[in-house]
Amino acid sequence: MYETIRVEVSERIMTITLHRPEQLNAYTHQMQDELIHAFDRADEDDNVRVIIMTGSGRAYCAGADLHEYSFDVDEPMEEHRDGGGVLTLRIFELKKPIIAAINGAAVGIGATMVLPMDIRIASDVARIGFVFSRRGITQEAGSGWFLPRVVGINQAMEWIATGRIFSAEEALEKGLISRVVPEGKLLDTARNLAREIAENTSAMSVALNRQLMWKMLGTSHPMISHKIESKFIYWMGKNADVKEGMNAFLEKRKPNFTMNVSSDMPDFYPWKDMEKFKD
Repeated sequence: MYETIRVEVSERIMTITLHRPEQLNAYTHQMQDELIHAFDRADEDDNVRVIIMTGSGRAYCAGADLHEYSFDVDEPMEEHRDGGGVLTLRIFELKKPIIAAINGAAVGIGATMVLPMDIRIASDVARIGFVFSRRGITQEAGSGWFLPRVVGINQAMEWIATGRIFSAEEALEKGLISRVVPEGKLLDTARNLAREIAENTSAMSVALNRQLMWKMLGTSHPMISHKIESKFIYWMGKNADVKEGMNAFLEKRKPNFTMNVSSDMPDFYPWKDMEKFKD
């Protein structure tokens, strides 16, 4: 079905592996289309609770394939849209949590594509770089919005201005990733995290919380979050997952949540004009 990625679903976890190992999983237009298709599948499939993304071979993604990409595009400026941004905006809108398992070099789009992912872990051999200034181009994939929110403007600007490649340990110290693990334990660690989500949580709760926290990063007042949270709590309180969650806790058993994000999302989701909630 796919040529540049591999997709496997097991234990309610979709594992997407970038698969151009001889090219260090360099990013292409075809890879972009295939990834978006896989994300659409994940959102539509209620058997998928969590997504893991990693790379095959010794790299995660070594950036755009410069044999294919030209930065001198032949179309009107106002119509042009950066392909990396098309991908990261699709990730931003996911209803399923996504874990980046950075197994090796993650450079350029390989680094920026992980920014809208929810949990980022890396192997001890991973190297990361926002190398745009060293190529004479500017950053992309919505990273002007994502990167300062993930690590702060000071650190974001240092990495962007220098364009240097840095270690997984530095990424951990500065908050870009949440943990560094030995190379051979990376996928097991990611799968353990994914299983913790898949086996113990409500898909609906995770979907709404994921969208709440990402969307609130761009709002002007906590009142907006308060009002949307109040809607969520009110609505969930009248639905099956809350009753099941409370009963499972009182009965000291694992919950069996039944609500599906493909069909059961509240009619006020997604919210577009968030500023209206401020007053």
